[in-house]
Amino acid sequence: MNPLRPRAFGGKGAEGMRKEFPSSKHPCVRHATNATLRLGPDDVPQPDAVLFRDASSGGRAAIDAKGYLSGAPELVVEIAASSVSRDAREKLASYRRAGVQEYLLWRVLDGEIDWMHLKQDEYRPLPAENGRIESRAFPGLVLDIDAALTGDRAAVLAGLG
Repeated sequence: MNPLRPRAFGGKGAEGMRKEFPSSKHPCVRHATNATLRLGPDDVPQPDAVLFRDASSGGRAAIDAKGYLSGAPELVVEIAASSVSRDAREKLASYRRAGVQEYLLWRVLDGEIDWMHLKQDEYRPLPAENGRIESRAFPGLVLDIDAALTGDRAAVLAGLG
């Protein structure tokens, strides 16, 4: 298990974060990569990335005394190749039960990105408009699907702002 090493937008190193995530200029928004997430006593997935709000800003996830993220973050990201079956079934069900608002699954070998939002206890796909998907949990966070799938980092980052 990896303790969470969250980075606060607006805190130390904020300029670098703004360059990487230009749409997230709010000090209450944090992210972590490859960190253990405690959703329940026997439910501790390790997603590739999470984006969450501080509890003081209405978020439901918090960093516990041991440095782990406990509770449901607003957005979980999984990048899956060999683990796609597990990520698309068990992890999706786990995140749904915990109340994670949005789940982004990049199925690398299929060349597909699924970005879903939780509505009435079920994940439903977020609509793509002009090849772009916008988060409902984080308005202004937009993903250019083709740019992501082709590895065009500059275009992906330009779309985030």
